[in-house]
Amino acid sequence: MKRKIIKIDQNLCNGCGLCAAACHEGAIEMVDGKAKLTREDYCDGLGDCLPACPTGAITFEEREAPAYDHAAVLAAKAARERAAAPLPCGCPGSMSRAIRREEASAPSACSVPSQLRQWPVQIKLAPINAPYFNGCHLLIAADCTAYAYGNFHQDFIQGKVTLIGCPKLDEGDYTEKLTAILTQNDVKSITVARMTVPCCGGIQRAVQAAAAACGKDIPLQVAVIAPDGTLQ
Repeated sequence: MKRKIIKIDQNLCNGCGLCAAACHEGAIEMVDGKAKLTREDYCDGLGDCLPACPTGAITFEEREAPAYDHAAVLAAKAARERAAAPLPCGCPGSMSRAIRREEASAPSACSVPSQLRQWPVQIKLAPINAPYFNGCHLLIAADCTAYAYGNFHQDFIQGKVTLIGCPKLDEGDYTEKLTAILTQNDVKSITVARMTVPCCGGIQRAVQAAAAACGKDIPLQVAVIAPDGTLQ
């Protein structure tokens, strides 16, 4: 059928990701650093993505395209929400909770107290709307960093909500999940902790893309740690 649908000029696209975040139907994805209309049947032709584009790369055109499939859009949204939700198995290890440090500081065999303020810490498991995200300073760390840097709790985790992941070992991209967290919560600042190894660049790129896509001006800093534990 011939209908109105969006067109993305790849030469004008700067890869900011704002249009992908603004597209509630999930028709636009970031592919090789550029926005791409990956599901024509998800595009309703209303153009919520147009005002979000800072370079004018998105316009309307009328051409042959599949009909807008509202049922498929709803099914895809439900699937994304299920993927982002805590595991339904009832396992205590997947339950979201805040940790109050004054309660967790009872004497123990450990002479150095933990500074962790919430659970879970894996990006894949963290609920998007957990109450501890509101008003927090967020640390997003490659999971090797805490092993390489000896004073990681005091210098990085203290006073922050912590999320960890490994872009080389985890399947998929963190950008969509992190964008949702930043968009739907009042995050005050973001610190990225990564290793010097090239694969760690994936977590930095995902955080930077999410920060750009969320539509907020959130201070962001990056700390790079060498395998010998030194800050670069």
